[in-house]
Amino acid sequence: MTDAYIYDAIRTPRGKGRQDGSLHEVTALRLSAQVLDALAERNGLTGHAVEDVIWGNVTQVGEQGGCLARSAVLASRLDERIPGLSINRFCASGLEAVNLAANQVQAGAGAGYIAGGVEMMSRVAMGSDGAAIAVDPGLAMKAHFVPQGISADIIATRYGFTRDQADALAVESQRRAAQSWAEGRFARSILPVRDVNGLTILDRDEHLRPETDMQSLGALKPAFREIGETMPGFDQVALMKYPDLERIEHIHHAGNSSGIVDGAAGILIGSAEFGQANGLKPRAKILATAKIGTDPTIMLTGPVPVTEKILADAKMQISDIDLFEVNEAFAAVVLRFIQAFEVDPERVNPCGGAIAMGHPLGATGAIILGTLLDELERTDKATGLATLCVASGMGAATIIERV
Repeated sequence: MTDAYIYDAIRTPRGKGRQDGSLHEVTALRLSAQVLDALAERNGLTGHAVEDVIWGNVTQVGEQGGCLARSAVLASRLDERIPGLSINRFCASGLEAVNLAANQVQAGAGAGYIAGGVEMMSRVAMGSDGAAIAVDPGLAMKAHFVPQGISADIIATRYGFTRDQADALAVESQRRAAQSWAEGRFARSILPVRDVNGLTILDRDEHLRPETDMQSLGALKPAFREIGETMPGFDQVALMKYPDLERIEHIHHAGNSSGIVDGAAGILIGSAEFGQANGLKPRAKILATAKIGTDPTIMLTGPVPVTEKILADAKMQISDIDLFEVNEAFAAVVLRFIQAFEVDPERVNPCGGAIAMGHPLGATGAIILGTLLDELERTDKATGLATLCVASGMGAATIIERV
């Protein structure tokens, strides 16, 4: 089997996912095209240089619909002979795009790929595409569907995480993110976003709140208590599924949950021969990829079983991994990962995460993989694992090794 390597990884800054956010004027198409052009320019790619562009985005309607990947190729300076594939594995879409590209290279189906994703949450509202598991009564009842915030609170209840633990993780995420920006840890990967006149409109993540402390978070009301407890509420749906729980403890709020933001990221993947043909040096080898289905009600526990699966597939132990990126969809997701594997919290999301910088759904998987690679290089570590929880009960993971 052919080895698959990462040659480059870039991302845009993440803009606030509101109408007053700096990226609100930019469409998903334009932002994606900027990422594709930057990857081509940085790596000297010309002509039919890659086999395909595989692009994740979650809310595939309106201006994010119609195979956005192919549209982005045509809107970019890439050769029109390069096709495009849009995929949706919810929050793991960006990582799954990378995994699919790596799998294709490993199977010999093309030497080079661009993979990544985008989500413009200020322009295309989360959930505006509809979802059968939420809107089809037959499936919703069968799956005991509850919103993700309720699922996060179920994790906290089942595994014994307190509001203080969740808030402390959020404060630390903000501190690490601010420190990482101050130290220039993201400098190699950040692609400033420009408007149609070529003027920079955003060159830094704008969702950060470095002043966050336990006191300010303590003043926030639990975000999902009302929809959980109002009769008939989602708590009752969950308790039908989990009669061993007396009640759901609601600990999550806007401050210890991921931020709604705009953003995009892209990764250049190829074989050794691809690098030689284009004069490129690989930065990391993709050792393993994995995906898994999990309980659709608690929904967000996927990082644990998918990590168990990928380690078994790669014949590795958790101790073989130097650094971890676990998407901070909600604080309890990361707390559960740390608890399950008894890993040092200092090795998990060392640059902060989505609580501080935001979670542009279709792009986040590619973002955290690029962050993981940058941090492995900065700290001179060898191996890293990136993983995300996924809506409706799934998990995805990737293991990389520096070259």
